[in-house]
Amino acid sequence: MEVRTKITRSRGFEKQLDKVPDFIRKKVLFWIFLVESNGVWEVMKSPGFHDEPLKGDRKGQRSVRMNKAYRLIYQVIQNRIHIELLEVHKHDY
Repeated sequence: MEVRTKITRSRGFEKQLDKVPDFIRKKVLFWIFLVESNGVWEVMKSPGFHDEPLKGDRKGQRSVRMNKAYRLIYQVIQNRIHIELLEVHKHDY
């Protein structure tokens, strides 16, 4: 039996998701669908999302590129079983 990945969303994430452009919202929802269907570790392997660990104050969190400007920030709570979506916002360069 395959274990499904549980996804929770922070309150801040929900507010930010309401404010992003529609095409970014759709890509975030597609990423969530892929994680729920295939597991976060399989989706991490997809080069299209550029999933990468963060450093410094954000150690333990991961970043996924929705496009050149927008990032989805999440953290793995329990290995492969539970992730929390923290933020979706325009990335500062």
